Amino acid sequence: MELIIGKTAGFCFGVKNAINKTYEQINNNTKNLYCLGELVHNERIVENFNKRGVTTIDEITDIPNNSNVIIRAHGVNPKVYNTAQEKNINIIDLTCPKVAKIHELAQEFANNNYYIFLIAEKNHPETIGTKGFCGEKSSIIEDLEDIPNAIECFNKSNLEKIAIIAQTTFGVQKFKIIVDEIQSKVNCKIDIKDTICNATTMRQAETEELSKSVDLMIIIGGKNSANTKRLYDISVKNCPHSILIQNKEDNDLIETLKNKFNKIGIMAGASTPEESIDEVVEYIRSIGGINEFSK
Repeated sequence: MELIIGKTAGFCFGVKNAINKTYEQINNNTKNLYCLGELVHNERIVENFNKRGVTTIDEITDIPNNSNVIIRAHGVNPKVYNTAQEKNINIIDLTCPKVAKIHELAQEFANNNYYIFLIAEKNHPETIGTKGFCGEKSSIIEDLEDIPNAIECFNKSNLEKIAIIAQTTFGVQKFKIIVDEIQSKVNCKIDIKDTICNATTMRQAETEELSKSVDLMIIIGGKNSANTKRLYDISVKNCPHSILIQNKEDNDLIETLKNKFNKIGIMAGASTPEESIDEVVEYIRSIGGINEFSK
């Protein structure tokens, strides 16, 4: 049996930066330390930080005055900063630099009288944060069905030009399909900024290629991780034997590996720690049969 691990599997820069700097706060004995939402979409990491004194909380209004709060890599709505200032809460801003650039871009477009189409998952935390920088004259487009309403809102706005930006972890192919559809439906100036992160693009492309060449594809990551789910969606189109697991104890992994596969591929989401990948590899080794291994 041959086992291939994707070269782009695991932590992206933004996640790695957020984790490392959170450890710095813990090591510096920062008191009353909160994180606004899960630091990353990975249960293992979140539980570890909670055990070490980082309290995960959903709303800035629920954090006590004079506390310290971590803004995770996804970023937040600008109103959060105002509330923190009112409550004398110290912000430790770990927003991914690439997300922060999208916020700046959104503000610039809004200030220059663009109506903004944000191509993104409506309920994703990054989207919620970015929407706040887009202002009221903007629409979120997650699927093709959202386009007619977005165009109607644009027409009612009395603005004359559209800007298109995207969630950093949005599907590359889906973004292109949506943009093409928008362009076919409107007749005005459109400025398109493909703000999908390069790491996302590379990971999705590698997943596409790897899943075409294996008998089984294992995607490792948090079940609530949007970018991990997207890797699974890409994989299962090419490799029917694809599974999404969180760790080596996942029953899907145990049951699936009772069958024989000649070639197995492994890919992991942007918030999956290397040790989770290594443990899955070691589990596969423990049941025997690996003749070739590449990473």
